[in-house]
Amino acid sequence: MTRVSRPQEISAWRPSVAGVVEVFHARFTEHAYPMHVHDAWTLLIVDDGAVRYDLDRHQHGTPDGTVSLLPPQVPHNGSPATPDGFRKRVLYLDMTQLDASLIGPAVDTPDLADPLLRARVARLHTALADPGDALEAESRLAFVGERLRGHLRPLAAPEPPRPGPGVARDLRELLDERLREGVTLAEAARLVHAHPTHLVRAFSAAYAMPPHQYVTARRVDLARRLLLEGVSPGEVAGAVGFHDQSHLTRHFKRIAGTTPGRFARSREAREARRPGPRRGPGRRVLSAVCGSTERGQTREPPGSSTFAPSFSSFSMKFS
Repeated sequence: MTRVSRPQEISAWRPSVAGVVEVFHARFTEHAYPMHVHDAWTLLIVDDGAVRYDLDRHQHGTPDGTVSLLPPQVPHNGSPATPDGFRKRVLYLDMTQLDASLIGPAVDTPDLADPLLRARVARLHTALADPGDALEAESRLAFVGERLRGHLRPLAAPEPPRPGPGVARDLRELLDERLREGVTLAEAARLVHAHPTHLVRAFSAAYAMPPHQYVTARRVDLARRLLLEGVSPGEVAGAVGFHDQSHLTRHFKRIAGTTPGRFARSREAREARRPGPRRGPGRRVLSAVCGSTERGQTREPPGSSTFAPSFSSFSMKFS
């Protein structure tokens, strides 16, 4: 029986997330990598098939469910270990995520059988696929790095002190103030004086959702108000902080159960049935709601002081 060769598939990009040099997805059936090196950490998961590789003159493989971490500046190769080749997802991480002291332990144990780590890496890939989900990707990267360091340095120094009870509140205030322009996890951690992973944990424990999910819920809530004032979906997307209209649509539909366009048209249809002049585009509302949001000088949108999301409805364990 003749084996049908699957076509080669390649997808590569550099996300705007600090610490990630490159994202690389590929399917190879016959390609074999010669010995080579990278100046970044290679974090690899194989979704189909298996890879055989040599690292520091020792042969390794990628058994089902493992995560492989190949250190920088250490030669390695790679080739299919199954007749149908392999499909892989790779993250190249710079030295800010894992320092040079971890190279030796990674050479000794490059393949990690850790289902939680693998799930975290997979979710990180999903977040990195959308440029509008940078805060989520940064949060997930922080937890991936923490887990990797736990494997490579199990007897590490004590963890940084856990943040006090006010840290979650401080972060929430910062997220509200920077709702439109956003804030990176690293900057937030610096401003509220907490380690990134502890910051996400504290916020999730206090508000039943991770910071990125809170930001999305707030932006969708504000988008609803602007749409009801007659602002077009295209203008709303940028006004409330979404990457583009498709990014708004995806999250709006997930939370509100309909698209921004249909939501706006429901208002138009209702107003068409009313006597008297119809309301025009909400230019003044757009300017008032999305004005200056410098820290300490927040211009709150109408009714924002009463915003109280149903945390149970958005609850998601973040790990």
